[in-house]
Amino acid sequence: MARQAAHARIAGPAVLLSIGQVLARLTPEFPDLTSSKLRFLEERGLISPARTASGYRKFSSTDLERLRVILGMQRDHYLPLKVIRGYLAELDAGLSPSLPGSATHAGPSMLPAGRRFKKPDLLREAGATPMLLQDAISSSVIVPAEVYGEETLGVLKALVELQHCGIEPRHLRGFRAAAERELGLIESALVPIARRKDVSSRAQAADLAREIAGQLEVVRSSLIRSALGRLAP
Repeated sequence: MARQAAHARIAGPAVLLSIGQVLARLTPEFPDLTSSKLRFLEERGLISPARTASGYRKFSSTDLERLRVILGMQRDHYLPLKVIRGYLAELDAGLSPSLPGSATHAGPSMLPAGRRFKKPDLLREAGATPMLLQDAISSSVIVPAEVYGEETLGVLKALVELQHCGIEPRHLRGFRAAAERELGLIESALVPIARRKDVSSRAQAADLAREIAGQLEVVRSSLIRSALGRLAP
């Protein structure tokens, strides 16, 4: 991705988007996105929109796709910005880095945005019945929505496999309670930052929350693997 273009002054009638237009296009997919978040991502060096002679930010179609990648990696993989920035730097250098936290490789171009599914498409992709999805929603394992993402698809596929072993969504109600307890830990850790009311601090808190969630996942996975070891004959 050419940095020169990102920093260039706008000299002609190129089709570029204002912050408001970017929000209009992305907030249906990323409801938490705000103009403050866009400015924060720029401050952290993840995006570099062009500027008009008056200093207004303008975003190209390439900037828009880059934002989809950043926001998707945060939402779907809970990755901190420093990890995302490193991944994007390798892409900008013409490399083909692996997606952090995944065994798959991204292509030489920008990682495509995660797929979105209406309910019928979600059920078809997961091989699930409407009853299983409804049970998962009733048990608070899946949050109801008009459109679902890749993460929900992964959960529903797992529920299909668990059902084959006799494990139903109702057996997993404790998972929601455990998630709420972890959220309490994260909120406690963010108290010093949350006391500061400026925009930058709020964005920093969101990034730190994702990083803490990732570290908690490491600990949880280790505990489960240790417990499984005790089951071995």
